[in-house]
Amino acid sequence: MKNFILPRLREGSRASAALTGAGRALPIVMGYIPIGFAFGVLAQKAGLSTANTLLLSVMVYAGSAQLIAVGLIAAGTAAIPIILTTLVVNLRHMLFSAALSPYLKRWRKGEIAAFAFELTDESFALHAARFLEASETPPGKVEILALNLTAQLSWVLGTWLGIVAGQAIRDVKPYALDYALPAMFIALLVVQIKDRVQVAVTLLAGGLSVLFLLAGMSQWNVIAATLAAATVGVLVEPWIKKPSS
Repeated sequence: MKNFILPRLREGSRASAALTGAGRALPIVMGYIPIGFAFGVLAQKAGLSTANTLLLSVMVYAGSAQLIAVGLIAAGTAAIPIILTTLVVNLRHMLFSAALSPYLKRWRKGEIAAFAFELTDESFALHAARFLEASETPPGKVEILALNLTAQLSWVLGTWLGIVAGQAIRDVKPYALDYALPAMFIALLVVQIKDRVQVAVTLLAGGLSVLFLLAGMSQWNVIAATLAAATVGVLVEPWIKKPSS
């Protein structure tokens, strides 16, 4: 039976593509389970019910937005400010979708909607790298959607584990759970940096983000810094890489 199944999976079937996508999602899974765990614990401490906490991870599925929402809920913030704040935080996804849209031209609207719903910072990083590596033979839809689905399932699993553990954890501060998400962002960023231009753009974006934050741009600092640094990088890269005469 084993010798019959494995050759068929190697022939490029949907099952093989799905397994490939799930396998590529493993780095995200290793990060999402502990971060989802942190969210589950913090949501539990904020007074959210088990059902509402799981629904946030199923229907919203946005790590930073969920963590911010939990903090605002714990502070007694009204619903409208929470919605507007998380909307602004997630505007960066417009940049993600713009970067990947050229690779999805042949996709159906329903497929694009499914892809966009599960697109996160981490999956974007993997998708962008994969599309660049396989420009002539882009990955199939099944592989891409399997990666996204695997990542979200791991996030939901981590959330559930956090809900269970949150009932036994009294004080979350000693565990630094609120630092879990930024830590994974930093790890993914380091993996993506490959040359001196990217190093310079990364440092510029980080510096501008801090400056904008200090200037009072509390919710827009990341987006503004990203756009400014990316623009500088696009303008400078051809000049730096121009061959000397």
